[in-house]
Amino acid sequence: MIGWCFCGSFCTLSKCIDELGLLSEKEEILPIISDSVSSISSRFGTPDEFISRISAITKKDPLKTIGSCEVIGPKNFLSALIVAPCTGNTLAKIANGVTDTAVTMAVKAHLRNSKPLVIALASNDAMSANFKNLASLAERKNVYFVPLAQDDPRGKPTSLVADFTKIRETLDMAMQGVQIRPLFL
Repeated sequence: MIGWCFCGSFCTLSKCIDELGLLSEKEEILPIISDSVSSISSRFGTPDEFISRISAITKKDPLKTIGSCEVIGPKNFLSALIVAPCTGNTLAKIANGVTDTAVTMAVKAHLRNSKPLVIALASNDAMSANFKNLASLAERKNVYFVPLAQDDPRGKPTSLVADFTKIRETLDMAMQGVQIRPLFL
């Protein structure tokens, strides 16, 4: 089973849910959502809309609490964990060992089992305040990044967004212990 964590990069959630649909054709998926996804309505959709789509694809209700995600570690039932989209906030928490959300608990619990963590970042400050967190995680064992590109170099010069269509390829390579290249597109 593959775990899939969704964070509140609302403008990229639908793209990630589309990729979830493709991956779910071949893999059983356990969905996990952040507090933001479960509680914030935006111009991109409501929590009910996102949760309904995720649940329809995975045929499971998403895990939403720290307590529900803690068992991922001791039960050791995930072969890999994907965080897509991963916000800069969540990236910083993962890099610095902060475990205060369902997603960060899922990551902590999963990594204790020395299995792949695949991160598909979507962050407006990835090449400024969050670059040190990206670099820190890029050199950690069992952490793999989906290739990144600037989405708007002039309007958002420090923003990086993963190529979500490469999640499956990144996952396949991560399962072999290899970081997909190039990391920056």
